[in-house]
Amino acid sequence: MKMKFKISILIFSFITLTFSAQAKDTLAEKILIYQLPNGGWGKQLDDKSVVNYSLPIDKNLLKKIKATGDDHATIDNNATSREINALIKAYQSTKNPEYLKSAEKGIKYLLIMQYENGGFPQYYPNSGLYRKQVTYNDNAMINALTVLYNVAGSKNDFNVVDPKLKEKSVLAVQKGIQCILKTQVMQKGNPSIWADQYNEITLQPDKARAFEPISLATGESVNIVRFLMMQLVTPEIESSVKAAVKWFKENKIDGYSYNVSKQNGKTLRILKEDKSSVIWARFYDIPTNKPLFGDRDGSVKYNYNEVSEERRNGYSWFGDAPGKLITEEYPKWLEKSNLSD
Repeated sequence: MKMKFKISILIFSFITLTFSAQAKDTLAEKILIYQLPNGGWGKQLDDKSVVNYSLPIDKNLLKKIKATGDDHATIDNNATSREINALIKAYQSTKNPEYLKSAEKGIKYLLIMQYENGGFPQYYPNSGLYRKQVTYNDNAMINALTVLYNVAGSKNDFNVVDPKLKEKSVLAVQKGIQCILKTQVMQKGNPSIWADQYNEITLQPDKARAFEPISLATGESVNIVRFLMMQLVTPEIESSVKAAVKWFKENKIDGYSYNVSKQNGKTLRILKEDKSSVIWARFYDIPTNKPLFGDRDGSVKYNYNEVSEERRNGYSWFGDAPGKLITEEYPKWLEKSNLSD
C-alpha cells in the first residue's frame, strides 16, 4: 500500500513538472514568433504594417513576420523593451524556459546596440536616416536603460536573468547615465534639459523627422529626470536633476490648456486659454527657450497657429507631465535622498 502511494506521488510530481514546463502564455507565444534573429523586435513588419499582438497569427501573417529582417529591430515606440518585460512576466507565472531564453536574447540585443559613449540608437543595425542617432525621442533610450537597470539590480522580477547579463547590465547602465549627464544641454554655462536626439559621434543635438527640429524636448526630459532619480544619488546626478527641475519651473506656460478630442473619426488638438491650467510646449528653442513647432516641409514656426492643420492635429505639441514631476515626484526624491532644494 505504501509503495502504491509513493508511486502515485511520483507520477503526480512528474505530471506537475511536465505541465509546468509546457505551460504557455498566449501573448508570450506570439512574442516568440515576432522576435527577430538578432534578438530585437520591430514596431512594423516588412510590409510596413504595425506589429499588433491582438491579431491571430494565420498563415498570411506568419509569412509577413518571417519576411521581416533584422533591419526592423528597434527600441522606438516601446519595441523590444515591451516584449522583454512581457516575457519576464510570463516566465514568472508559467516557468516556461522558452520565455526566459527569449527575454535574455532581447537583453543581449540591447547590450550589443549600445554605443561605447553610452547612448542607444533608435534602430540597430539599421543606420539609415536618423535611426543611428542617440535617441531619447518617445523615451526609446530610457526604456532600454530601464530594462537593463532592472536586470542589473534584479528588480521587478528580473532576478531570474543570467548573472553574466546582470554584470554587463551594470556597466551598461553606468555608461548610459554618463551619456545622459553629458548630453544635458548647456545654456550660457547652465544645464537645462535634453534634446530628443543627438549625433551619435559628437553628442550634439540633432534633428530627426522634418517636423522634429533641433530643440529641447520636455516630455522626454521628464522621463530622463525620473530615471536619474531612480539611481544612487551622486553630486553629478543631484546637480543634473535640480537644474532640469529649475528649467521646468522657469519655462512653464500659465493660463492655457491643451485638449485632445475626436470628431467624425478625426483627432482634434485645441490650445485654449484656461486660467487654472499650466502646460509646457513639446519643443523649445535651445538659445532662447521660446516654444517652437515644426512642419512637414521642414520649416520652424514660433507661432502655433501658423503650423499646418495636418501637423497641428497630427502631433502632440503641448503637455503637462512636468507638473507632476515638480509638485509630487521631485519633493519626494529630495526628502528620500535627504537633500534640500
